[in-house]
Amino acid sequence: MTNLVAELRERGLIQEIMPGTEEQLMKEMTSGYIGFDPTADSLHVGSMLQITLLMRLQRAGHKPYALVGGATGMVGDPSGKSAERNLLDIETIQKNIDGIRAQLGKFLDFNSDAPNAAMLVNNIDWFRNFSFLDFIRDVGKHITVNYMMAKDSVTKRMETGMSFTEFTYQLIQGYDYYHLHTTYGLKLQMGGSDQWGNVVTGTELIRRKGGGDAFALVSPLITKSDGSKFGKSESGNIWLDPEKTSPYQFYQFWLKLPDNDVEKMLYIFSFKTLDEIKTIIEEHCTAPHLRKAQKALAEELTTLVHSAEDLAFAQQASDILFGNSAVDALMQLTEKQLLEVMDGVPQVTFSKEGLADGIDMTSFLADSKILPSKGEARKLLQNNGVAVNKTKVPADFKLTNKNLLNGKYVLVQRGKSNYTLCVFE
Repeated sequence: MTNLVAELRERGLIQEIMPGTEEQLMKEMTSGYIGFDPTADSLHVGSMLQITLLMRLQRAGHKPYALVGGATGMVGDPSGKSAERNLLDIETIQKNIDGIRAQLGKFLDFNSDAPNAAMLVNNIDWFRNFSFLDFIRDVGKHITVNYMMAKDSVTKRMETGMSFTEFTYQLIQGYDYYHLHTTYGLKLQMGGSDQWGNVVTGTELIRRKGGGDAFALVSPLITKSDGSKFGKSESGNIWLDPEKTSPYQFYQFWLKLPDNDVEKMLYIFSFKTLDEIKTIIEEHCTAPHLRKAQKALAEELTTLVHSAEDLAFAQQASDILFGNSAVDALMQLTEKQLLEVMDGVPQVTFSKEGLADGIDMTSFLADSKILPSKGEARKLLQNNGVAVNKTKVPADFKLTNKNLLNGKYVLVQRGKSNYTLCVFE
């Protein structure tokens, strides 16, 4: 059996681990779980580490359980939070769970007859009819207030204040582990290091309510080399849902990783062997400008999260903006694809009037404010510095209806990488 813990250590993926965990995983097929908070109807790049931990667990021959917090989502986990978050209604939580369930099916094998096929569970199923009196009698009496107060998730919030709702969260998550342990025989819980307090509350509850083996490991929280939180771009979260973050934007997120971060991210997210990763890093270091490490990671994860076809489009789209792509590739994009590729590119709106007879390029560049004056526009055109739809144009060039992409757009390029998407209405 693969030594999962040893590999996780080599990849830098273990922050805390309970004694005996490695031995348990080497002894037999072990069922383990990670919880996913249904705060949105899509998971995001910040969830990828936990998803890949479950994938590694399954690939090592163990049985993964993904828990969606239909009940805990109604309470709110205070771990790592500086303020109490807004509580969600039941309808929103269910919509979010449905989205998460569909996404997890892309990464874990839920459908095979293998003994380690994945399982999806929802904690609303065991909390729905659990009365408050039953809870404080059957759970609360086993964990002392002193024990709960010692947790980082509590002490860090004492200055700003914490509601009783949030204070009890660790008992609810702890009971999740106890229920899964007694119902399905789970012996492992994994998560991020900010969950360690909640995780060990579960092992403590199992111990105090009758014993049995229960283990835990948590991974470090991922930060970038500048100390900032990993998983966001200037526009916000990088979602796994292609409607929220397009495959092209997803690909670009990984492609744009700084050299200081890409080695760490390869070890964390790639399923390549450690030797393969070392080879990629060595080759990258000999010619960093080729961004071999970023490309390897972007290709692997875009294929994993989306598809090989989406990767091919993302690479084609990247070549349109940043490479020497053929004009045909630009012409073949649908309007949706074109707008995905041009996300973040400045846009100007211009009237279609005059296109039939042709609009003088010098005047257009100045009138659309792409360039500040006709003089500058004329000079740049004379120096062969302007391209329309990736084709250099002469100083006497005129825009016509034939230049419109999807009947509406023209891509104007100044120099190597200054683009403007012109929208003709």
